[in-house]
Amino acid sequence: MLLRQNERTALFIDGASLHHAARNLGFEVDFRSLRNLFESQCLFQRAFYYAAIPETDEYSPVRPLTDWLAYNGYHLVLKNAREFTDHSGRRRIKGNMDVELTVDLLEQAGRLDHAVIVSGDSDLRRAVEAVQARGVRVTVISSMRSTPPMIGDDLRRQADLFVELADIAHSFTRRPAEPRNLPRQGPVRHPADINSDETSDS
Repeated sequence: MLLRQNERTALFIDGASLHHAARNLGFEVDFRSLRNLFESQCLFQRAFYYAAIPETDEYSPVRPLTDWLAYNGYHLVLKNAREFTDHSGRRRIKGNMDVELTVDLLEQAGRLDHAVIVSGDSDLRRAVEAVQARGVRVTVISSMRSTPPMIGDDLRRQADLFVELADIAHSFTRRPAEPRNLPRQGPVRHPADINSDETSDS
């Protein structure tokens, strides 16, 4: 990941993106180990975690995780997810966190040397370009080895460094990642992009 001891570094985690990529690759994230990794290898500033919580009375499995993160050094950015029915009649949840992540990234840029973004959403490309123009080095962590790949090609090209999630999972996993000999596929759009195209806000 090329963390540097003398660089002021912040971590920006798209919770849904990390969850889907980790599940696809066969491991669970140990968030305590993840934070410890950053604290030991750089001038760590803050860890942001972004999540959309379903606006329903039903139990949400995201809630225990976000509660734990809030008490263990993560800065949470939450919003209500919208529920909708797609053209096939399937119930879906929409909760894209691009705007929230972009705002924090731009606000923090003046206090950072290095921004590490855990997301594959190509909609973040322009925000990455903007903070790079302010002298911030940007690393993007996602996966080309998941099925489908979770990293958009535009974002991967814009980042100063792209890190394959499967290559570093051993540093912060609850159980060893399961190696998969998957055929290499070309980059595709992030699932959040596809969902937003299927619906429109009115």
